[in-house]
Amino acid sequence: MNSIKKIGFFTALILPAFIVVGFYLGGGWNWLTVGFVFLVITSIDYLVGLDTKNVETEKAKVVGEEFYYRFVTYVWTFLQLAFVVWGCFAISTGKVNTAIEWFGFIIGFGLVTGGIGITVAHELGHKKSKLEQFYSQMLLMTVCYMHFFVEHNRGHHVQVATPADPATARKGENFYAFWFRSVFVGYAHAWHLEKESLNRKGRSIISVHNSMIWFAILPVAFCALLTFFFKSETMVWWVIPAFFFAQSFVAFSLLELVNYVEHYGIVRKQKANGQYERVNPLHSWNASHLISNFFLFQLQRHSDHHANAIKRYQVLEHVDDSPQLPFGYPTMIIIALVPPLWFSLMNRLLEDWENRVYRQQPIAA
Repeated sequence: MNSIKKIGFFTALILPAFIVVGFYLGGGWNWLTVGFVFLVITSIDYLVGLDTKNVETEKAKVVGEEFYYRFVTYVWTFLQLAFVVWGCFAISTGKVNTAIEWFGFIIGFGLVTGGIGITVAHELGHKKSKLEQFYSQMLLMTVCYMHFFVEHNRGHHVQVATPADPATARKGENFYAFWFRSVFVGYAHAWHLEKESLNRKGRSIISVHNSMIWFAILPVAFCALLTFFFKSETMVWWVIPAFFFAQSFVAFSLLELVNYVEHYGIVRKQKANGQYERVNPLHSWNASHLISNFFLFQLQRHSDHHANAIKRYQVLEHVDDSPQLPFGYPTMIIIALVPPLWFSLMNRLLEDWENRVYRQQPIAA
C-alpha cells in the first residue's frame, strides 16, 4: 500500500482537533467539525471520487500484518479516552453557554466518538487479539454502547440480511423506525446471547462472568469518575453527566445511521431446509469513495468486510459486483434522515439489486 494511503488513515485526527479549536474560538465555531464533515468532506469526496484499487493478492498477507495499521488504531484508542476527559473538562469551564453552542459542541463531539471511535472499536472488536478486544471495549465504554461488542460480533454477523437481524433495515423502513428496533431489540439480543454463553459454561446470569452487567456498570462508573474529578462550585453537578450521555446518544445514533445505510433492504435467500445462504459480498452495500474511507478506516468497503469479517481494514477489497452506494457515508446518512429522499434514491437501486441478484442467481451454498 502506497505511502499516501498510509498517511491518509491519520486524517481522522483532524476532527478532534477541530473540536478543540472550535471550543476555544467559541460561539458558532463550535459547529466547525459538523461543517467540515458534512460540507467539506462530502464535497471533496464527490470531487475526488472512487478508489477501486485493491492490494495485490500476493502482497495482501504482508500488508495485512503490518504493525503500522494497528498502531493507528491503538493511537486512536488512547486519543479518544483523553478526548472524552478533555471534553468533560471543557464543559466544566462554563465556556459553552447558549443552546446553539451546546448543540454544536455535542453533535461535533459525537461525530468524533461515534463516527470514528465506534468505527475503530468495530475494527478492533473483530480481531482475535485480547488486547485489541480490550481496546474495542474501552472505546465503546466512552459512548455507552458496550453491548455492541457482543451483539455485533455474535449476533449481527450471523444474522445479517435476514429478518432475524435487528440491525438490517427492511425495505420501505425509515431510519427512525429502524433506530428503535436496532437499539432496543439489539440490546435485548445481546443479553440473550450472553445468557446462552453463560448457560453453556454452567454459569449463572447473575455473576461476575456476565459481560453485559459489566457493560452496563462501566460507562456509568466512568461518567461518575469524570463528574467527581471535574466538579466545581460554580457548576451544577448534572452538567457533565448530561454532556457525557448526550454525546454518547449522538455517537451510537450515528452508528445506527451507518447500520441503516450499510444493509438497507438486502435479504439473503432462504434454502429449502430453512437456513439462509452464506453471506457473500452481494449482501451489503459498498462504497469505495477515497476520502471518506480514509476517515472511516475503509468501513465503507463493507461488502468485503461481511464476507471476510476478520480481514484488517487496510486490505479490504472493492468488489465490483456488490451493490454500490451512490455517495460516501457522510452524504448517505444525511439523505437517510429525510425518508422521502432516501426512498426515492435507494428503492430504485435496491430493485436493481433484487432483479440482478435475488431473483436471478441460484442460492449459494
